[in-house]
This record gives sequence, structure tokens and C-alpha cells, in this order.
Amino acid sequence: MPHEIRPDSPHQHEKNRIAAFNDSTFAQLLGMNITEAHDGYARVVMNCCNTKNPYDVAHGGAIFALADQAFGIAANCGIVDRVAVSVHIQYIAPATGTLVAIANRVADNGRYSTFRVMVYEGERIIAEFDGVAIQVNTLQS
Repeated sequence: MPHEIRPDSPHQHEKNRIAAFNDSTFAQLLGMNITEAHDGYARVVMNCCNTKNPYDVAHGGAIFALADQAFGIAANCGIVDRVAVSVHIQYIAPATGTLVAIANRVADNGRYSTFRVMVYEGERIIAEFDGVAIQVNTLQS
């Protein structure tokens, strides 16, 4: 008998979370797409061609939004719900093409989790984002 995914299984929960983040109005507005995610990790892609500032490079707010999207799904892909309490971004270089944000959880004390998000254009680092999230509840199985 083939393995069935129950609606409340961890795998299905992960798929539902990814779909919810990808389908959000803001993510669609900016053209962000989660290409991979699981608890503590995410990879999100965005073409910045429609998010340029007057200098014809990606707007800092769009880069921040991309990093924040990766942070958000990496923090919320498991069974624990988290919200941001502090974030910091450092812009390294301007960008004009497709950006990739990769988020990793780097610390967790049970209540607070720290994430590092690196934003790349190709192999070039565009921005570094650090975020702290607090646990707000645990989903019941």
C-alpha cells in the first residue's frame, strides 16, 4: 500500500505553510517564490526587475522583503509558530537581476531563535540579514 500523507502530517503541514507564504498578496506583488523550505531553512527567489529604485538597482525595501520572507518561512515551517522581534540588514552591493535569499537558523534556546539570511545575485553577496524570532505557540497534532 503506498504511503499516504495525512492532512495533519509534518510533511503536509510544511507544504501548506510554503503555499500560504507563496500565495500571500505581498509575495505575489514582489514576485517572490519559495523554492525550498523546512524547519530552520528556506530558499526564496525574486527577480528584482520590477522593484528598482531611481538609480535602476533593486530597492532596499524589496531586498529587505525578500530576506524577511526567507526568515519568516524558515522560522514557521515546523510545528512552532514564531514572530519576529528584531531584525537587522546590512546592504553589501547593488543588484539588478534575480536574487536568492537563503535563511538558516543559527541558534535556538527553545523560546527565541536566531536566523541568518544571505541574499545573493549569482554568487555575489547583496545583503546580510539577521533576525530573532520568538515562539508564540506550538501546533497540536
